[in-house]
Amino acid sequence: MDQLSRTEQTIRIGLRPARPRVVIVGAGFAGLNAALSLRRADVDVTIIDRHNYHLFQPLLYQVATAGLSPNQIATPIRQILSRQKNTTVLMDKVTDIDLDNQQVVTLETRVPYDFLVVATGARHAYFGHDEWAEHAPGLKKIEEATEMRKRILFAFERAEVSRDAASRLGLLTFVVVGAGPTGVEMAGAISELARKTLIRDFRNIDPADARIILVEAGPRVLPTFPEKLSASAERQLQRLGVEVVTGDAVAMCGPNEVRLASGRIIDTATIIWGAGVMASPAARWLKVKAAANGRVAIGSDLKLPGHGNVYVVGDTAAVTDVSGRLVPGVAPAAKQMGRYAARSILSSIEGRGMVPFGYRDYGNLATIGRKAAVADFGRISMTGLPAWLVWGLVHVGFLIGFRNRATVMLDWTWSYITFGRGARLITGIDIAKE
Repeated sequence: MDQLSRTEQTIRIGLRPARPRVVIVGAGFAGLNAALSLRRADVDVTIIDRHNYHLFQPLLYQVATAGLSPNQIATPIRQILSRQKNTTVLMDKVTDIDLDNQQVVTLETRVPYDFLVVATGARHAYFGHDEWAEHAPGLKKIEEATEMRKRILFAFERAEVSRDAASRLGLLTFVVVGAGPTGVEMAGAISELARKTLIRDFRNIDPADARIILVEAGPRVLPTFPEKLSASAERQLQRLGVEVVTGDAVAMCGPNEVRLASGRIIDTATIIWGAGVMASPAARWLKVKAAANGRVAIGSDLKLPGHGNVYVVGDTAAVTDVSGRLVPGVAPAAKQMGRYAARSILSSIEGRGMVPFGYRDYGNLATIGRKAAVADFGRISMTGLPAWLVWGLVHVGFLIGFRNRATVMLDWTWSYITFGRGARLITGIDIAKE
């Protein structure tokens, strides 16, 4: 009897259908939250990313301005998911998606799926002028942040040894293109770096003479914020010494200058791009026409039209939620979409329905500098020190891992007391070739 039971059990195990295969492309906020939400599910999860780490992009500007080190805002994906036994991590580059055969095509292999979550994020948009990228790098990757840090710090070093007044002026002029949160944060951080951190470090130049120019094509900074907070942000920038130029688009970015639509020419050795983003090539992979900024247009179920087992989330998606509102490309929205996709997959497996996705807006935050920030929570808004404190607490809370939260808090506390920035290393430079 016992032997028969074991035989029956063996037959049943052999006939047991394989678990549903969920493949997640991208380990940003959306993809990682989708994976974490499936940790107890009876599915096999594969997450694919070209990097081996999850990056907290909102703090990249602090790496670029020597406030933090890369390891403080990035965590290995395998470490995050190490206890999640149903999940496999692949470090690989996706090149296509075969919808007919339900496979993700990478450089190394083909990964079959029963459910697919596309969460590949966004890249920079230069509005048809990709040649500007060489002279005006953006800020989406660790490599870009460390390259920007090198350019910013090296500009001061070159000015210190320069004997030409005009050359010094160009080296000490920093142009930030785009006055959204990234541009505003970068402009304020460079100003504080020059006027507070480096002030005693040089003998032939005064770092406080640095010009930081923030250029915005639209009529005001932080256009997604209420006008009152936008005006407050501009005043706080000006108090930090930032020159704000609005209503004047960039017409050309070159190796040593920026030309504006008005005809104004700004001599500068350092240009930082924060004016626009474009989604990854996911629309091409999914064989659909791209919507605005290259994103994939989907409905409030987050599914690719005509493919009920394919979800598009995060910055890859142009989503209109259940209330008819276009979901913004911010971290909280990406996290919510990732979790929703995971719940929807489980509902599909169990044969249950799913209510449409509704974005819950927790507010907008942007920091400008020391004790300078703006916060919009709908009926409640803040500026100055209160907004700055809220911004800091929220961003620390978003970081993954106690170690990262603790070290960032310690570094920020130390910087607040001393105005110091501990990550002021210039690497990857051959002075003879510069």
